[in-house]
Amino acid sequence: MPNDLVVRGLRRTYDADAAPVRALRGVDLVLARGEFVALMGPSGSGKSTLLHLLAGLEPADEGSVELAGVLLESLDVPGLARMRRRHVGLVFQFFHLIDHMTALENVALAALVAGLRPPEATARARDLLDTLGLLDKSGELPAALSGGQRQRVAIARALANRPTILLADEPTGALDSEGAAEVLDLFGRLHGAGQTILMVTHSPEVAAGAQRLVHMRDGQVVEPQGAQPSPVGAG
Repeated sequence: MPNDLVVRGLRRTYDADAAPVRALRGVDLVLARGEFVALMGPSGSGKSTLLHLLAGLEPADEGSVELAGVLLESLDVPGLARMRRRHVGLVFQFFHLIDHMTALENVALAALVAGLRPPEATARARDLLDTLGLLDKSGELPAALSGGQRQRVAIARALANRPTILLADEPTGALDSEGAAEVLDLFGRLHGAGQTILMVTHSPEVAAGAQRLVHMRDGQVVEPQGAQPSPVGAG
């Protein structure tokens, strides 16, 4: 099965007043097409830093990231922006929706940025909100939505460009149990449809919904021996 993501020897160190912080210390990770992987680890283990590097939001000091067959280190800043628009969907803990725009407008804006014309972007946004059970909320501002609904809008926005990989950083961290369950059900359906997903979470209950579990500790990936991807849609 082809791989959507191949990470080799990734290292990242930040300068600090007291001493350099070695956030990543040689990370190796492979995601096959259609895999749903949960990444767990204690605070400071490098999980969010890894996601930032995979999205091309900051550079690595050493190592390589190959996403959808493209080596990120070979791209300049405009090239990284184009790569994100084409291949990456980002979901964050705190939604980051535009407050004065409706749910439909938030999603359509992402489709416009991805290169769709306005009528196509609006149609794409409507289709996504319908799929996510939010078409009746398309005219609502974020403040009128529950936490789970806002996160589903944020996920719709992340899917507007039909990304190769969905990167989710603690997507249930700001939600109550009902909202978290909504998001997990959605991720399961996306995985069943073949979407590649890498999700950072601190919750064993949330991680249990993934196809494969990978641990990080001290800036390195520690993966269980013998872990193998299960068929798309399983788990």
